[in-house]
Formats: sequence, C-alpha cells, structure tokens
Amino acid sequence: MAQTSFQDLINGDVPVLIDFHATWCGPCHAYSPILKQLKEDLGDKMRLVKIDVDRNPDITQKLGVQAMPTTMIFHRGELKFRAAGVQSPQTLKDELAKLN
Repeated sequence: MAQTSFQDLINGDVPVLIDFHATWCGPCHAYSPILKQLKEDLGDKMRLVKIDVDRNPDITQKLGVQAMPTTMIFHRGELKFRAAGVQSPQTLKDELAKLN
C-alpha cells in the first residue's frame, strides 16, 4: 500500500485535526483522552491524526512545531487552526464547526 503524503492527507473535504505529540510529554498523555472523546463525538465529521514528533522530524520541522502538544486543523489543504498546549474539547468543536 502506498504511503499517503501529508499533502494528500490534508487536502480532503473532511477537516483533519493533527496532534503533534511525544511519548515523553506529560500534557500529551492528558490530551489523548480529550481527542479520543472528540473523535467519538464527531465521528465522520473529522479525521484525527497523531504524529509523534520524534518519529517524524521532517514534517515537525517543516511545520515549525516546537511545543508539545501542538494541535493543527487543516481543511481542503489549508491550515485553519493552530495552537500549542492542551485545548479544551469545546474550543476544538467550535473550530471544527466553522468548517462544516
């Protein structure tokens, strides 16, 4: 199976929430259940992609990710939201609602 490029991943009609995280990052571990619940609540209205910064240094560096966790929401290839640190479920729902 061909590996999906990052551009292919973010170009779809469904908003893509990307969680840049690290295994050693305490706040990232706290953020994970929030994102899981968000995905359960929104289902097919969004895609959730988790990117380990230590395993994916190229894309991490290209996007200038320096703090963990960093959340980005892409829609149709455009960055629509970006924030460092743990975000509230309501903040994420509000940002995603703007795109649907």
